[in-house]
Amino acid sequence: MDLEDSPEHAAYRAGVRAWLAANASAAPPRTVLSPPDEDGVRRHRAWQARLADAGYAGVTWPVEHGGAGRGPAQRVVVDQELEADGLAGVFDFIGVEMVGPTLMAHATAAQCARHLRPLLRGDEVWCQLFSEPGAGSDLAAVRTRAQTQPDGGWRVDGQKVWTTHAQHACFGIMLARTDPDVPKHRGLTMFVVPMDAPGVTVRPLRQIGGEAEFNEVFLDGVRLDPGSTVGAPGDGWAVALTMLGFERLTVGSGLHATRLERLVAAVAAGEASRTDPLVRSRLGRIATELLALRHFNLRLLTEVAGGGVPGPEAGLAKITTVLASFAAAQLAVDVGGPQALLDAEWGHQVSALPGLRSAGGTEEILRNVIGERVLGLPPEPRI
Repeated sequence: MDLEDSPEHAAYRAGVRAWLAANASAAPPRTVLSPPDEDGVRRHRAWQARLADAGYAGVTWPVEHGGAGRGPAQRVVVDQELEADGLAGVFDFIGVEMVGPTLMAHATAAQCARHLRPLLRGDEVWCQLFSEPGAGSDLAAVRTRAQTQPDGGWRVDGQKVWTTHAQHACFGIMLARTDPDVPKHRGLTMFVVPMDAPGVTVRPLRQIGGEAEFNEVFLDGVRLDPGSTVGAPGDGWAVALTMLGFERLTVGSGLHATRLERLVAAVAAGEASRTDPLVRSRLGRIATELLALRHFNLRLLTEVAGGGVPGPEAGLAKITTVLASFAAAQLAVDVGGPQALLDAEWGHQVSALPGLRSAGGTEEILRNVIGERVLGLPPEPRI
């Protein structure tokens, strides 16, 4: 695969650069530090709407859903140019990168018509209501219960945790148990939940870095309309697998690779890279992994742009990103010493790494999935 710009892609890149230069004053800065306050969130959402209207959000989305209908190479160009200029991308990455593609794959035409365009523009923010206090890596063990009601609707009771952006969300996509009398993977259904519905309570969780990006969400007698299911009742696990594939592709995305490349470049510019052969060796290993990750991500994005959904192999991108992130962070600390942790951006990234390891499934879970479903190895014993 050729990662150099073709003449067509070079012309597209020039157009992106020109548009960003003309609109940069409206853009929030890209940061990995604390999430924005309410005024900052409004600015981020307005910027997302501007990106979407220009065709630079949902780059590979179909035109009929508000996207630009472009290919994966153009999507990578937009990510690269935003990162190079230090400008924010979409605020609602959960909606644009995970929920939207999942709705396209499983939702009704009416649901897509209602939700996709407002989602893409940031007019309506989404969150993912999956993990629970007793169901994280074993996601199929969720206990949040959705029971049918006489009017055909549903009553939901339960608790979710580690929910990103729940405090800003208008809607959540929720995995709940609708049949407790069948094997756990078969008794699940996916729902769309209005986050302002009576009975929904959001409580932010303070993290080690001081921010409150995650939340716990309590659902007490929440009433949902009959048309709130995504896919058929009982098919929730299939919908969840689709969304998990997009989540792993997002965690292992080229954007994370670009940030790692900046860290590697910073270390490479230092004295240690010129005088210490071990540092050069470690830099070379990380740089090679990042190049392989970019190739692999482009292949996955090409499959998705062609109408597919990420399969279990998307876990490879996530694992590679996590391992490269830890290796790069360790190298930066080894070379820079304790002073490296005082750098606001990189110190924050180091403190956030444990959470990245769990996002989209732990490394151990993903290795099992890849071994069984990609390599065809014997499955581990099930309890």
